[in-house]
Formats: sequence, C-alpha cells, structure tokens
Amino acid sequence: MIKLLKILTLFIGISAIVGAVMMWTNPMLESWGGELLLDPLKEKMPWPDVFFRNFIPSGFVLFLLIGIPQLVASFLLFKKHRYASYVAVTCGIILILWTTLEWWIWGFNPMSNLYFVLGLVETVISLKYDS
Repeated sequence: MIKLLKILTLFIGISAIVGAVMMWTNPMLESWGGELLLDPLKEKMPWPDVFFRNFIPSGFVLFLLIGIPQLVASFLLFKKHRYASYVAVTCGIILILWTTLEWWIWGFNPMSNLYFVLGLVETVISLKYDS
C-alpha cells in the first residue's frame, strides 16, 4: 500500500503542476471551453473581477495548494520520513476539499470525481500508514 501512496502523491502533484502550467500558458483555456468555465466562477466566488478574469490566479492556487504539497508528501514518503503520513493525509484532505469546491461551482464531472476518489484513497492509506 505504501507503493500505491507514493505513486498517488507523485501523480497528483505532477498533474496539478501540469494543470497550473496549462492555466498560466493558456489563461482563458480556449481549447477547454474556458468561457463556460469562468461564468460559474464569476457567479459563485468572491471578487470575480479581481481573481476570475482568467485562470492565472487559479493556476497559482492549484500549484501552491495541491501541486507542491503533494510532491513534498511524495518526497517524504520516499525518504521514509516520520511525518510523511501526516503530510500525505493533509494533502488528501485538501484534495477532497478542492474537489468539493469544484462540485459546488461546476457540478459533478469526471475529472473532479476522479480526483475526489484519489484524495479519498490517499487519505485512507495515509491514516493506516505507519512510517
């Protein structure tokens, strides 16, 4: 199970960083229907004219809240650090909260559903992990 946890944290961290880079390099996400994605953000989130004119701020939040912590958790797991499980369970909970926010904004969708399950699996395995 530890192998799975290491792979999960690495996968989630890398995919979050890739997603953030996509948001920075294509801030309107034209190829993904970005305008349709921005409208619900502007309706439901605070300060839409400041933070949700494009996806650049969202990319930074994804990078800092999901990407970096997941990679730190992965590094600690590979090093068998005594706090690795605590960091991983925290990352799993953050991912669950992130996807719950996505559901509130856009409703259920395959990508958010997948990452919710990954966050749940990460949390459960981390809670059972004793480094």
